[in-house]
Amino acid sequence: MADSRIERLAKIAVEQSGKVGKKDYVQIIGAPESQALVLEIFEQCMKKGAFPSVKILLENQSFIYYKNAKPFQLKWFPKLAFDEMKQTKAIFYIQSDTNRKELARIPTSKINIRQKALKKIDEWRVDRTNWCIVAFPSSGFAQDANMSLREYEDFVYSATNFDFSKQKAKMERLARLETKTDKVHIVGKGTDLEFSVKGRKAVTDLDFLNIPAGEVFNSVVEDSVEGKIFYDFPAVYLGSEVDGVELEFSKGKVVSAKAEKNQKFLEGVLNSDKGAKFLGEFGIGLNYGIKEFTKDILFDEKIGGTIHLALGESYKKCKGLNKSIVHWDMIKDLRKNGSVRFDGKLVAKNGAWKV
Repeated sequence: MADSRIERLAKIAVEQSGKVGKKDYVQIIGAPESQALVLEIFEQCMKKGAFPSVKILLENQSFIYYKNAKPFQLKWFPKLAFDEMKQTKAIFYIQSDTNRKELARIPTSKINIRQKALKKIDEWRVDRTNWCIVAFPSSGFAQDANMSLREYEDFVYSATNFDFSKQKAKMERLARLETKTDKVHIVGKGTDLEFSVKGRKAVTDLDFLNIPAGEVFNSVVEDSVEGKIFYDFPAVYLGSEVDGVELEFSKGKVVSAKAEKNQKFLEGVLNSDKGAKFLGEFGIGLNYGIKEFTKDILFDEKIGGTIHLALGESYKKCKGLNKSIVHWDMIKDLRKNGSVRFDGKLVAKNGAWKV
């Protein structure tokens, strides 16, 4: 018997995230392990009268590409893929890696070249399609979360099928309050950081841009960040883990970056381009159905009682101006001895929001 939780997850993706309708062209991208969800999304798109297209990513495919790619291949712009993106109404990325360290030993510089080549396509996707990353329980993510696959399945579906009916009003109220705010002040372990969000627009993710949902996010005035922050959880990016990250900012820019593990990788990402040393996003985790850190940013950035700050690219919908090929979310746990103030007023203490 098919898992009814997969059907519910696909329904959220197709109806709330993709807003799929008749004659819409839809891309569904996933690995073989996510076949059940890929097919469920495919079927629901067909029932809507859409034109769904399935693309399967194979294990080791990305590794083989980057290991063998010559400079001219990395810089190649796939015009056909761009033309296809222009025709796309909705695109679903099914996250179900079996080996999350596949690219850990690939030089960051090679990945940066490819990301720059694909930037035009990525910008079109973000700005003009209903795109969505959907989590599907896989062995690779279960291992990183230190869970059995059965335990991880329960974790994923409890978070992705979380009932936001009671949380929605609070999230929208918080977004309105933040949009009226100038100064944000975050204090916690090893952290005393201030920045401005004046003139920017805070939004909720209740349009289910990603699944699971559960955050309010905003852009940051690019030159306003001052102070330091210590990240309690490992910062995971491109298959690499960076532990004990400490960043110091002046006039918005990272002026000092330290890590207990993978210092060289941290420095490499920060030097990817001019915008990588500036903050592109300030996010607030409000999904209290997620309580554990699993090394999966799709879940971890929404842990109730945490905030996250992303280095690099900002969101146009939040009136952000920072440009970068990087968007690296790093999570700060405020559930113990942490606080957030908006224009001097205490709005969060120890992970609880007072709005």
